[in-house]
Amino acid sequence: MDRLLSVSDALARVLAGAARLGEESAPLEQARGRTLAADLVARRTQPPVAVSAMDGFALRAADLAAGSLRIVGESAAGGGYGAALNTGEAVRIFTGAPVPAGADAILLQEDARLTEGALTASAPPGPHIRAAGLDFRKGAVALSAGARLGPAELALAAAMNHAAVPVARRPRVAIIASGDELVPPGAEPGPSQIISCNNLAVAAIAEDAGGEVVDLGIFRDDLAELERGIGLAREARADVLVTLGGASVGDRDLLRPALSRQGMSLDFWKIAMRPGKPLIHGTLGDARILGLPGNPVAAFVCALIFLAPLLRALQGDPDAGADRTELALAGSDLPANKGRRDYMRARLTTDQNGALVATPQPLQDSSLLTELVQSQALLIREPGAPAAAKGDPCRILQLP
Repeated sequence: MDRLLSVSDALARVLAGAARLGEESAPLEQARGRTLAADLVARRTQPPVAVSAMDGFALRAADLAAGSLRIVGESAAGGGYGAALNTGEAVRIFTGAPVPAGADAILLQEDARLTEGALTASAPPGPHIRAAGLDFRKGAVALSAGARLGPAELALAAAMNHAAVPVARRPRVAIIASGDELVPPGAEPGPSQIISCNNLAVAAIAEDAGGEVVDLGIFRDDLAELERGIGLAREARADVLVTLGGASVGDRDLLRPALSRQGMSLDFWKIAMRPGKPLIHGTLGDARILGLPGNPVAAFVCALIFLAPLLRALQGDPDAGADRTELALAGSDLPANKGRRDYMRARLTTDQNGALVATPQPLQDSSLLTELVQSQALLIREPGAPAAAKGDPCRILQLP
């Protein structure tokens, strides 16, 4: 029997040569989830001057220790006091307001005592001052190329005074579902037909990874029909063609022959993975091919393990292939594993010490979507792993 390619080797081959496809500019309001194509340099210093971190009074600590102070003005955000403090003076100040020159401390509002205009304190003042440039300084790289732009990153880019940012072009992902048994959601299936659902899950995973999805629909188990679908993917200028189903060894599994007839250069087919053994990887012109299994859970898991990292790599993410697993404790006894890496659907809880506990679902059939929805993680069992007892350490991949 031929030795199956390991999951790690398969992922390395999927990511080999994957580099950023191109660059474009995106307004900040349209950049969420995009990947930075270049370092982002601050166009200003934040804060631009020293500002108060609290509401209270700006003063010299030594002056307050010597006696009462005289209130000489006010400093609010967007408009400072405008003069330096003299000995024995204090300025009413608000959070975010410029600290007057000469002040070295802030007396908190709740610690202040005002009697006929004289300021004293019930507690000492503190250094509640944000120095100029505490967050970032003009010219500094605050976001690096390859960063995914989430809510915090968008806020930082805006604070640096960028209205638009350079981002990687989204990879175009064409999806083809194959199978005479498939009908679209909402249709009335025949006695032996099922509803097509893999395309929706895979499209969502692709979009979450930054892909631009073109769902080409369902194609019959017919060579000419499948070649027509492949042609549509080429017309769509797909960077990645994802096929669903038809990747196994049955007489009606025609996707691999159809791709070969269209000129696919096959890299590998079948890997040491459960679920997801019949995985196709190759290239067709400039497009990369990922042929995912037809069982819903197998397609879902393969999309997480291979498609999402590939799309991140095609956007220049330096951590596209990073190990995203984490340590947990087994919530039940685990049998010895055989020759494939097993991704078991599992429920997550925490024990009395706050440690994650992963308990495999009782049914692991790769067609069961209910078990997948009720899971929060994949518990990973390496090929040849010995039996493990409840409470033993294990590796998990949390589900999106």
